[in-house]
Amino acid sequence: MSLPIINSIASWILKKRIHDIELFLKYPNEVQEELLMNLIRTAESTELGRKYGFSSTKCYTTFSERVPISTYENLETLIEQTRQGKQNVFWPSTIKWFAKSSGTTNAKSKFIPVSPESLEDCHYKAAKDLLCLYLNNNEESQLFRGKSLRLGGSSQLYENNNTYFGDLSAILIDNMPRWAEYSSTPSNKVSLMSEWETKIAAIIKETIHENVTSFAGVPSWMLVLINKILQETGKGNLHEVWPNVEVYFHGGVSFEPYREQYNKVLPRSDFKYYEIYNASEGFFAIQDSNDSSELLLMLDYGIFYEFIPMDSFGKLNQRVIRLADVEVDKNYAVVITTNSGLWRYLIGDTIRFTSINPYRVKVTGRTKHHINVFGEELMIENTDKAIAEACKLTNSEVIDYTVAPIFMEGKEKGAHEWVIEFRKEPKDSEKFRIILDEALQNVNSDYEAKRYNNMTLNPLVLNIARPKLFYDWLKAQDKLGGQHKIPRLSNERHYIEELKILQNDNPLPADII
Repeated sequence: MSLPIINSIASWILKKRIHDIELFLKYPNEVQEELLMNLIRTAESTELGRKYGFSSTKCYTTFSERVPISTYENLETLIEQTRQGKQNVFWPSTIKWFAKSSGTTNAKSKFIPVSPESLEDCHYKAAKDLLCLYLNNNEESQLFRGKSLRLGGSSQLYENNNTYFGDLSAILIDNMPRWAEYSSTPSNKVSLMSEWETKIAAIIKETIHENVTSFAGVPSWMLVLINKILQETGKGNLHEVWPNVEVYFHGGVSFEPYREQYNKVLPRSDFKYYEIYNASEGFFAIQDSNDSSELLLMLDYGIFYEFIPMDSFGKLNQRVIRLADVEVDKNYAVVITTNSGLWRYLIGDTIRFTSINPYRVKVTGRTKHHINVFGEELMIENTDKAIAEACKLTNSEVIDYTVAPIFMEGKEKGAHEWVIEFRKEPKDSEKFRIILDEALQNVNSDYEAKRYNNMTLNPLVLNIARPKLFYDWLKAQDKLGGQHKIPRLSNERHYIEELKILQNDNPLPADII
C-alpha cells in the first residue's frame, strides 16, 4: 500500500473521533459524573471498594465523604501488595505494569499502577486523539507519509514477581499497537536503551536518513538531541535534515524558556507546535488548535477530576471541588480518580483554567515546587515567563535553571537565588538580572509587593552555571533521559546547595546520590 493512501486512510479513521470529543464538549459535567459512577461500580468488589462501601455509593457527595484525598505515601502499601502479585486490591483488572517515577520532588521511586484499561482507554486513546485534533486542524497534513521521532525515557522494563516496572514510555512502547510502531522511529530496541549517551548516538544514526514528519518528547531533552543532530550532520537547521517535518508534539516541562531556540532550529513559518499534558498517572489534556497555549481537558479517558484551590491547599479549611465548580484564572491542585485504581489521588501538579466552556487549562507548576517563604507565591509559570522575557531582551538562550530562597538572617532581608545555565550567555549579566527581576514583578503582584523598595525581599541573586552543570547533576543521580526534569522552584535550599558543590567540580557526597 502506498504512503499517500496510508496517509489518507489514517487521517479518515482518526478524524471520526471528533464526534466523540464534541459530546464531552457539549456535556462535560454529565460525562464526568457518569464516568465516576462507572469507576465506582467497576471497583465495588475490590479490597478498597469494600472498605469504602462502593456498593452503596450512589453519588459524588457520598464518594467524597467516604474516600479521603490520598498521596502516593497513603497508597504505597496497597501498590506494593499488587507489585508482589496480589490482585483485586484497588482495581479488578490484573495489573502487571507499573510506571516507575521519581518525579522531581525526591529521590524515592514511585511505582504508579497502569491497568489494561488505562493503556487502551487513556494513554493510547490520547495518542490517537492528539493526531485526530492535529489532522482536523491541518487538512493538508502529510504526517503519515513519514515517521514520528519519539524521544522517551531511558529505562528498560524490569520484572518483579510477574509484574513489570520501568519508565512509562518503556511500558507504552512494549505494548504499542502495530500501527504506532510502524509509523515511529527509532526502533523499539533503540528506544528502550537504558544508557542515555549511547542511546542518543544510536537515535541519531538510525533517524537522520528517515523521512521524519513529526517528533515528540520533552523540550529540554529534545533540544539536546536536535543540537547533536545538527552538529553531526553539519546542517544549519532541522528542515535541512528532514525537509518534510511539520510538527513537534511536546510536554513535560514548559516550552516558554526554549521557544526562541526552537524557532532558530526550525525556522519555517508553517511549522507547528502542539503541547500535551500527561504523566505516569494518566493523560490529561491536549492542545486542540494551532498556535494556542491552552490545553483542552480530555474528559472521557477514565479519569474523574477534582480540584483543590491553592489558597486553601494544605490548610485546615482545605476545599475540594468538582469540575463544575472551577473558576477561570485560579490556581488549583489536581486530584484524580482513575481506571488504574488511583482514588482521589493528589498528583502534585497545579493548573489554571483559561476557559470553562470548553474546559481549557495551563499547567502552572507543582504543589511542592513553588516559593512562598515570604508570601510571594511564586509559581513555575511565573518564572518560565520571566526568564523567556529576559532571554528575548538580552539575546540569550537558557538550558536550565533552578531557584531557591535566601532566608532572612539577623537584620538581613530575604531574596531569591537563581542558578541558570546558558547555551548563549547574555553579554551583560547584570542587565539580564535586572530585567529578570522586573519581569517577575510584572507577572506576579505578590512578588512585586515584597520587592517594593526592598521592603521584604532584596533583588534576586544570579549565579551563572558552568557548562553541563545540570546535566552532571542529573547524571550523578542516574537521572539522565527524557522523563527526568530539573526542579525549577523550591522552598528550601537542598537542590541549589548540591548544584553549588558541582559548580566547583566537587563530587556530591555519597549520602546525596
